[in-house]
Amino acid sequence: MAKDNKDRMGDKLRDVEAAHEDQWARKRDAELLAQMRNKLAANMVCPKCKGALTAEVRGGVEIYACPQGDGAWLDQNALDAALKLV
Repeated sequence: MAKDNKDRMGDKLRDVEAAHEDQWARKRDAELLAQMRNKLAANMVCPKCKGALTAEVRGGVEIYACPQGDGAWLDQNALDAALKLV
């Protein structure tokens, strides 16, 4: 019986460790995605004025906007989020 309790405790510890690793991985993935989006935004230019697009959040949706007001662009995730707001 003591061996059974020991096995269950070991299983619980492994489950907690796996949950912490998953949490860390999700956080790290979010950080990497943010860095990639920022890098992408820095390299994106407006097709009309050739100015660098700036990443902005409007209404809870991240867009890439022309600083001259010539337009705004959305990636697929932003488009999905915008459509949910409508």
